[in-house]
Amino acid sequence: MEHALVGRRFSLLLVWTVAVLVAAGLVMAVDYIGSVEAIYGTAYGVMVATKVVLLLALLFFGAMNNRILARMTRDPAVSALRVRRFAEVEIAIGFTVLFAAASLTSQPPAVDLVTDRASLADIAERFAPRWPRLTSPDRDELALFALQARLDAAAAKDAPRPQAYVPGEGTLPPRNAADIAWSEYNHHLAGLLVLAIGLLALIDRTGRAPWARNWPLLFLLLGGFLWFKADPEVWPLGDVGFWASLRDPEVVQHRLFVLLIAGFAIFEWRVRTGRITSPRAALAFPLVVALGAALLLTHSHALSNIKEQLLIELSHVPLALAGMTAGAARWLELRLDGPGSRVAGWVWPAAFVVVGVILLAYREA
Repeated sequence: MEHALVGRRFSLLLVWTVAVLVAAGLVMAVDYIGSVEAIYGTAYGVMVATKVVLLLALLFFGAMNNRILARMTRDPAVSALRVRRFAEVEIAIGFTVLFAAASLTSQPPAVDLVTDRASLADIAERFAPRWPRLTSPDRDELALFALQARLDAAAAKDAPRPQAYVPGEGTLPPRNAADIAWSEYNHHLAGLLVLAIGLLALIDRTGRAPWARNWPLLFLLLGGFLWFKADPEVWPLGDVGFWASLRDPEVVQHRLFVLLIAGFAIFEWRVRTGRITSPRAALAFPLVVALGAALLLTHSHALSNIKEQLLIELSHVPLALAGMTAGAARWLELRLDGPGSRVAGWVWPAAFVVVGVILLAYREA
């Protein structure tokens, strides 16, 4: 009873704290965003909207905890387990908000962007349903390799060989239609793999197909594919060596994602097949997925066109939110008991299916 009363008082304090934060956020939104069109038409507005969605998620779990605490004050026999578990998820979402805030500070305020905004027509055209791209252009068709070939042909035999791309120098590499096709193919094939993972995880959840428990191995295939195809200008496909490529922040992010994917695949497969029996080992799944989702909020493509950056970010944000949903649901499945655990067990595979569908709908032109 005493713990419940303390929790209720703390909850009341948080209600007023959130009210002050929301009021301050609304005032800043008027000054820094300025209009409804800027919310969806600029990267700054999209990231603010993402923070609002994360805030709503925090309020949802807070409201659930408030209901449980109210029941505990009436009935001391009510367990506080769900309060602790929901609080754990709230902490994870809170860290994700920090990543979103970091991404927000790297964007110019929406009111400063008047000519580089995306309209609803631009967004509708970009995300209109189309058949996924399932064939990749040849590497030599990419703009960077075509430029390097011209430089090699123009250079004298005894002269130093100029490089079309130097990682970390701050110059954006050139892009052409083949580069767009290359990127779209990568996202679409990754989408097929993630969709298959989600569907196999749902099948495994039914308990009627023991073979489906090997679905984590598909992540190894995904990681290997991304290792080779994500950055064609660097090793192993390009001329830039592995260590030199790490001067490019975007390449570093891609490598980090691949390492997370590979580590997660091996670890979770061993958990699913009983090779690791520790209950704590299973917690690696939601932690890695949530970390990947948070990192995705800070990931950006090196593009000089601000509007194109926004249109790509519009696909990254729902991916990150779906990934956070998957991580939170898997955590609750492992940490709760009863109906709550069973419901969460169906939510996270469905979130993976959503991620796969979003990747299949990815477009850059």
